[in-house]
Amino acid sequence: MVFFKNKLTLSFLLILCAAFFNAATCKYSFNDVGALSPDVKTFRVNYLENKAQYVNTRLSPDLTEKLKQKIISTTRLRQTNSDDAHYDISGYVSQYNITFVSITGNNTSGNRLNVGFHLSFKNTLDDSKSFEADLSRSYDVNADASLSQIDASLSPDIVRDLSDEIFNKIFSNW
Repeated sequence: MVFFKNKLTLSFLLILCAAFFNAATCKYSFNDVGALSPDVKTFRVNYLENKAQYVNTRLSPDLTEKLKQKIISTTRLRQTNSDDAHYDISGYVSQYNITFVSITGNNTSGNRLNVGFHLSFKNTLDDSKSFEADLSRSYDVNADASLSQIDASLSPDIVRDLSDEIFNKIFSNW
């Protein structure tokens, strides 16, 4: 070390650099779950039915289970099946259909799968926080794909997206 005359100067410089880089870091956090009242301890997710004109047979059971798992893994709430759950969640798939998005010549070149969900949320501790809401998602799909092919390829995305939307509608302060 030609530039440093003694070890003390080198040590001081290293400590100064470490302190500078430590102070220069940017730390942030993002909390997806709003503040839950300490009184809220339990939740129940009723079976989320499929009342759409077309019924994807796996959508209801998969969505019900995914929403339960998301609440369990993201909050401190315990799942219960009793009628006295603090948060009572129910709803149904209200829409599951395909619309044409683009037409080329006499053929469709793109379609859109529209999925709607009606959410009923009941807060048994504070009825003023109970609500109903309609949620929807759209997915652009190939016009040549059959509905069963679309179901097979998009079901995981639909289940994930709808469970996230339901969760955010209930628990986030956005």
